[in-house]
Amino acid sequence: MGTTRTRRRLLPGRDSVERLLAAVRHRGAPRTASPRTHLPPSAGQARSRWKTFARAGAAAALVAGALVGATATAGTARAATSGPCDIYAAGGTPCVAAHSTTRALYASYNGPLYQVRRASDNSTRDIGVLSAGGYADAAAQDSFCSGTSCLITVIYDQSGRNNNLTQAPGGGAAGGPDNLANATAAPTTVGGHKAYGVFVAPGTGYRNNHTNGIATGDNAEGMYAIFDGTHYNGGCCFDYGNAETDSNDDGNGTMEAIYFGNIKVWGYGSGNGPWIMADLENGLFSGVNQHYNANDPTINYRYTTAIIKGGPNHWAIRGGNAQSGGLSTFYDGVRPNVSGYNPMRKQGAIILGTGGDNSKGAQGTFYEGVMTSGYPSDATENAVQANITAVGYGNSAGGGTSTGALHAVGAGKCLDVPNSSTTAGTQLQIWDCSGGANQTWTRTSSGQLTVYSGSSQMCLDAYDNQTSAGTKVVTWPCNGGANQQWQVNSDGTVTGVQSGLCLDVTGASTANGALAELWPCNGGSNQRWSLN
Repeated sequence: MGTTRTRRRLLPGRDSVERLLAAVRHRGAPRTASPRTHLPPSAGQARSRWKTFARAGAAAALVAGALVGATATAGTARAATSGPCDIYAAGGTPCVAAHSTTRALYASYNGPLYQVRRASDNSTRDIGVLSAGGYADAAAQDSFCSGTSCLITVIYDQSGRNNNLTQAPGGGAAGGPDNLANATAAPTTVGGHKAYGVFVAPGTGYRNNHTNGIATGDNAEGMYAIFDGTHYNGGCCFDYGNAETDSNDDGNGTMEAIYFGNIKVWGYGSGNGPWIMADLENGLFSGVNQHYNANDPTINYRYTTAIIKGGPNHWAIRGGNAQSGGLSTFYDGVRPNVSGYNPMRKQGAIILGTGGDNSKGAQGTFYEGVMTSGYPSDATENAVQANITAVGYGNSAGGGTSTGALHAVGAGKCLDVPNSSTTAGTQLQIWDCSGGANQTWTRTSSGQLTVYSGSSQMCLDAYDNQTSAGTKVVTWPCNGGANQQWQVNSDGTVTGVQSGLCLDVTGASTANGALAELWPCNGGSNQRWSLN
């Protein structure tokens, strides 16, 4: 963590409400102490003074609604009385794209959040909200996908601009189309309700190259996203934001997106990562320097708020814990001191999970995010953060860390590492339950199933990244690969995120030593498991 940054903690209490109201009311007031003030609006965004004051008054009311409403209604089917995009609009920087698979981002939104497609018959279903402004109807997804697997095919734009995200096409760095996310791979709760995030394994990506209202050229914009801070890697590049419209690397300054991960090829921050950085094309930037910013800390909250915003020769990185507290500013200043980034040449596509040229070696989990027209004030973002923390993201029963025996329901036995072998590639079996370490599995928040065999921690692994029926299920040193990501589902199945196949006892055997493999999900008792 950096030692010189200032941390501002804004909890949704009475004092914080007053500070937020005061800050939003004074949005746009000139500050002479530092040249790093808020950007003046561009000519196309100019507003008269009376409109600015009217916006500030509206923002003040929305901040109060965002905090009080969200707190008062937690645990019900309805979310806050205002959503993040209502707050941005009141601050004069409206959302031009709003994506979430967990909740509505406007108080009045009552449309679909995302679409799923099931493997059994390739039919699709839109998943909406429980009520206007509320939470995702996860039960509708569970019912539709019962007995089979589902992929997320569309992430709808709630802004009304039709900036939906769909399967990313091939690009300059890698062919395509990209993989789609397993719809049940990132369970969570929000407002006490079950929901699902977007689990991006390497090779997964979403994109829209034909957008409406997204910033181009050097025009100002802001964006935030909520990520799983424990699910990342050093691949390029887990991004959300503005990218090239041709899926190619079109040179320095042709994109502006939030990056999250721990790659150090370009810029990086303090500690070992992950870091929030800006992907500006041909560089991940943690500050003005192309390489290192000591004030950009390792940030790995289970639910992490990540913010990038930029305008003419000015940009910023902010972040915080999406479950509590306020935002910190990790960089706020001029554009990078490298040719090609001032002025910017943004093109206005939207990406999720990949780089601008479709580099797709990264992994991460996305829950919600928006893009704005104009450069949001810190006060507006602080109010959005208060809304996020008040809503209450949390681990679901299937999404948090849990430890115990993995019981094969049909056989009445336990998933077992034969003879506590420490050899990588040992195929797993079922055996009489003994309570031993070689039968004690931990499901991590990032979706791994780990076991100690001897003194070595190993991961449940689909052998050699295979995705065909009959693939051996083995132990292997944990490496964060997609073939080591598993979803423990509410119906008792355990599915591989990479393959979509079910963990299966070969031949439905109930005998000691029967081997474990991957097989298409069929509802059989030999594909039912209980982790307890």
